[in-house]
Amino acid sequence: MRFAKIVGYLKPIGPIVVGISLGFTLSLLSVSWVDDICDPWKGNYIEEISSKEGDLKATRKPNSFLLEDDDEDVQPRIISYKPIQQEGKAQRPFRSKYASTELGIRENLFVGILTSKNTINTMGVSVNRTISQHLSMVVFFTGMNNHKAPHGMQVVTHGDERPVWNMYQTIKYILEHYIDEFNWFYLAQDDTYTQADRIKAIVPHLSMNRKLYMGSPEEFIGGEMQGRYCYGGFGYLISRQLLLQLKDSLESCRNGILTNRPDEWLGRCIIDHTGTSCVDEHEGLLYDRFEMGKNSDLSKELSDQFKTTLTVHPVSDPEQMYRLHKYFTEIELQTSYQEIEKLQAEIKNFSAIAFEGNRSGMWPIGVNPPFQPKTRFEVLKWEYFTEDTIYSCLDGSPKCELQGIDKLDVADVIDIAMGELNKKYKPVLHLKKQKLVNGYRRFDPTRGMEYMLDLQMEVVTQRGRSRSITKRVQLVRPLSNLEIIPMPYVTEATKVHIILPLAKDDTSRVKSFLEEYASNALQKKENAGLTVLFIYDLVQAQHVHQNDIFADVKAQITRYERSFPGLKVPWISVKTDNPFQIKFMDIISKKHPVDTLFFTATVNTVVNTEFLNRCRMNSISNWQVFFPIHFQDFNPDIAYHRQERPETIDLVRDAGHFDRNDFAEACFYNSDYMATRNLMTPDLQENEDLLETLDIYEMFVKYSGLHVFRAIEPALHQKHVHQTCNPHLSEDIYHRCIQGNLEGLGSRSQLAMVLFEQEQGNST
Repeated sequence: MRFAKIVGYLKPIGPIVVGISLGFTLSLLSVSWVDDICDPWKGNYIEEISSKEGDLKATRKPNSFLLEDDDEDVQPRIISYKPIQQEGKAQRPFRSKYASTELGIRENLFVGILTSKNTINTMGVSVNRTISQHLSMVVFFTGMNNHKAPHGMQVVTHGDERPVWNMYQTIKYILEHYIDEFNWFYLAQDDTYTQADRIKAIVPHLSMNRKLYMGSPEEFIGGEMQGRYCYGGFGYLISRQLLLQLKDSLESCRNGILTNRPDEWLGRCIIDHTGTSCVDEHEGLLYDRFEMGKNSDLSKELSDQFKTTLTVHPVSDPEQMYRLHKYFTEIELQTSYQEIEKLQAEIKNFSAIAFEGNRSGMWPIGVNPPFQPKTRFEVLKWEYFTEDTIYSCLDGSPKCELQGIDKLDVADVIDIAMGELNKKYKPVLHLKKQKLVNGYRRFDPTRGMEYMLDLQMEVVTQRGRSRSITKRVQLVRPLSNLEIIPMPYVTEATKVHIILPLAKDDTSRVKSFLEEYASNALQKKENAGLTVLFIYDLVQAQHVHQNDIFADVKAQITRYERSFPGLKVPWISVKTDNPFQIKFMDIISKKHPVDTLFFTATVNTVVNTEFLNRCRMNSISNWQVFFPIHFQDFNPDIAYHRQERPETIDLVRDAGHFDRNDFAEACFYNSDYMATRNLMTPDLQENEDLLETLDIYEMFVKYSGLHVFRAIEPALHQKHVHQTCNPHLSEDIYHRCIQGNLEGLGSRSQLAMVLFEQEQGNST
């Protein structure tokens, strides 16, 4: 009984025991089977291990077992993961400002001019005016500081007038600041004229990895040294690799070489520590130079050496520097004209043997072919004109008088046409203009301004016979090549101080302005601040304590200050009957630092991040001010007459227009405003009403030397509002306001449709 009971207990687990036993048996069989398969090449494997004891993992083959010397079983181990503890806080990777910096791409040529405090305002200025527009980086190095440094020049002062010390500090400064940005370095004196374009053209043909010291070779004084140095009067080129090799030895050169000549000192240092001597020829490129005599006459210098020279030395005064520049510029211009004529002749020759013959060649040669419209809406419109009348007027009139720049343009085109015709038919015929029968012009964005003229002319033969003929000519005033103007570097990190002037008529719309400002700037933590200017007239100012017209606005500002910790919206109260823009800015300017970036807004302005960034990028201190042109919606009663108004309005032709009559919105730095305001002072003393006749835009245009950038700004979108025009302002400002209200009503077709419906209603 007891045995049967035990069997009963074991019976359910019997299959489990059998399964485990069978599993162990099969596993043992599989191990021996794998070993048998591996046996044929196991001996080779062990021999390979013994031949390379230090690199076991590199010689291990697949499906093999490494036999240990102590025959211990290899036991699997579980290694828990432990993250690496970094010391300190994790630092963000540094990213360069430009892709070229991150990729290690360097510019070709750096130019350094050695000058002095006595010559920087004369010879230094003349050098800067003749080469700075042709080269990307020109730096002037001088010893003692001159408090009247010329405007627009980058000057580095070393603090010592000794020539050798100035040269040492110049090389040291270049190694510290520019060695990673340029491949070649050109150094010259301020009494050296440099052909900037030719120097710039030589550098790309030189290998940037060579140790090269190129200029006008001279023997050392006494001749005790092997090698030659480059004479500083004619300038010299030094490669980046050579300067890098000289870097560690520069200090010993300063202490070990005794000479009073900076060019000889530098040559000795280069030869002693790099073994590189000055050369005037390298890989077929010559360093041509010309020595100017005391009484040299440029008009008589006809030698090839003078025409092809890179540098001229010595230049006695700025006037001679400018004459040299004019002379070489005329040579370059004449050479360019000859190359253009040669290329035109080659194009004509190739066109003659083309499949379509001469018709395959573009006219004029070298100018883009005419624009080909894809739809009827892209067809370019021709304007018809005569010598006195034009039939496409800005105000939409069918006919108006030809005047101003348009009249000068037509006269110039007719003169050019007659000159080209006489050049073509001389000496057989002589042509005299009688009148312009028909004139057509259109602007082609791919080519320029095209003209078609029907000219009535008197033709006179060599025998004196004459007759009147009419001939059609076609001309093109081509667009010039686009020029990239170097601009100072700016960032989008500058704080924008928004100035909002408010009058009584603006109180109904200021609530929406503050709501937009809160959602677009405050909630997004935009780097911007707001200053409100409350404008009271004399009557309102007397009752401000009993009935403040801006009480609701101030209460709304206070609520926002409580909702956003740390927010402060300062306001300024002003009482006047004649709100002039410059007078208000005078008050605000005094309450802010000179480096403040202002944005003068209106109550209709919608402030957003996109525009604020554009304000930062287009406003450059001591360089440029920005006056955006906002998009103004048309009057919805006219634009959507008898139609359902859309919830959001897109920037399309029938929805609104860019208001070119409004100059209230502007971005500029306080320092630029203050400098321009000071330039107004002499005229303001003679005319006290000047502030009432100018706005900030006209002030910058008339008195500042800054770039006044005026451009359409799609990020500034305003709803239609009828502006209240102040008749106390200047006549120009008042008429601009009236014109803006009229143009903001609707498009020409929309206004015509409303008038048509009114006439239809009156007739019935």
